[in-house]
Amino acid sequence: MDIDLSSMPLAQISADIELIFVVSGEMNHRFVRDASLLEECGFTGKEGQKCYLAHVKRLYVGIASIEWDELRTGCAQAIRALRNVKASSLKVGAYAAKRETNWLAAMVEGFLLGDYSFDRYKSTKENHPIENVTISLENFDASINLVDDIQILNERLKRSLIVSDAVNFTRDVANSAPDDMTPSMMASLAAEMAREEGLEISVYDENWLEENGLGAFLAVSRASAHAPRLIHLTYTPQERPVARVALVGKGLTYDSGGLSLKPSEHMITMKADKSGASAILGIMSALAKMELPIEVHGVIGATENMIGGNAYKPDDILVAKNGKTIEVRNTDAEGRLVLADCLCYIQDYAKENEFELDAILDFATLTGACVVGLGEYTIGLMGHNKKLKESIEEAAFKAGELIAELPFNPYLKELLKSQVADICNISSSRYGGAITAALFLSEFISEENRQKWAHLDIAGPAFVEKEWGCNPHGASGAGVRLALQWLEELATR
Repeated sequence: MDIDLSSMPLAQISADIELIFVVSGEMNHRFVRDASLLEECGFTGKEGQKCYLAHVKRLYVGIASIEWDELRTGCAQAIRALRNVKASSLKVGAYAAKRETNWLAAMVEGFLLGDYSFDRYKSTKENHPIENVTISLENFDASINLVDDIQILNERLKRSLIVSDAVNFTRDVANSAPDDMTPSMMASLAAEMAREEGLEISVYDENWLEENGLGAFLAVSRASAHAPRLIHLTYTPQERPVARVALVGKGLTYDSGGLSLKPSEHMITMKADKSGASAILGIMSALAKMELPIEVHGVIGATENMIGGNAYKPDDILVAKNGKTIEVRNTDAEGRLVLADCLCYIQDYAKENEFELDAILDFATLTGACVVGLGEYTIGLMGHNKKLKESIEEAAFKAGELIAELPFNPYLKELLKSQVADICNISSSRYGGAITAALFLSEFISEENRQKWAHLDIAGPAFVEKEWGCNPHGASGAGVRLALQWLEELATR
């Protein structure tokens, strides 16, 4: 789908269909031209209500307000409503409450993210008839002149197209079936993307993991027919970087739970346990196009957690890259083992190459406890640095992703104590599981980096089996918009 801006009034723009939002049921604003007919059709402008008047080629959609999230969702609903309409072009006015650019980002993302569907494995593909959307800078509030801002709005349009492409790329990776996205296939995809985007890439196999002491990561992979891969992507800006950041992603291309086997119904959708890694790929794919002046290291631990005679077991003692010993009490708490070694790897890499990291963020579908605590739609945020967490929360708000902080405390940390090793891989209590998982990861962050690290548990929003907001059934690309917004803001601090 192509999206462009026009300084021409709506009436002068040629398109097959016009989209009009009815805000808070207000039928008298300047874009509504069919109030009496809409009333006859029973359309009141209630949030989520839609009415397509085929004879005049106008689609009306009700939204509660012109807040960014409402606009994003409204555009997604509109584009979905047109999937079976014989039309290829759409025009819509601007819905800006003031002279800024976030309204435009919300509309662009709504159209592009809302139009996404994953039909790779279907014989009959989904209809996506709308090929072009023109957004007129004629604003619903005539007192706000947007035409003078067309240059900056075109820049924001360009950025929003890049972000939306990155999210949809992430969705494709996360939605891919386990046998089509094994660790080696993920590494190949990363290498292809690196070539296209001008990124550096290093891929390490199971022999390298063993030689370099990544015993926790390696143990998780033992029973899989597919060998693990540690993938390290690097984006280096043309100019001297203003900051250096590491992004680490959990890449369980499939998770059976290992010998602590999941119930069969819980294994369904475990292809999405690679959503953290998928997000890293999506984020890295956008950086060169956005030309951010930040050096970014994307690290992915890609493996499967399977069962077999050589599977790692409860009661095993593993040795992580930093030398800490881990008592395994549940093999289904495997993502934290992979992440622990990946976090150690990137910190050691920075030290060996004599540079400091300004921030370390990890993304993982880590715990069901986070979903219990926050619901399906909200990312859980944890870490030691209040200012870092606040900056991430602010970026999430601007990017349209839901996030909430879960607080650390010393009493929960006590629950990870082991009688036979340095630490257990699960808590001794069933409560507070999302926080204790993050506290486990914290043990693999060096003292000098503790204030630079944040953990994002994306287990809730990463994969939901129903449409919500601008997200389809399945993978949402959780974390990508947030991270790109945060990186962009970091570049200007």
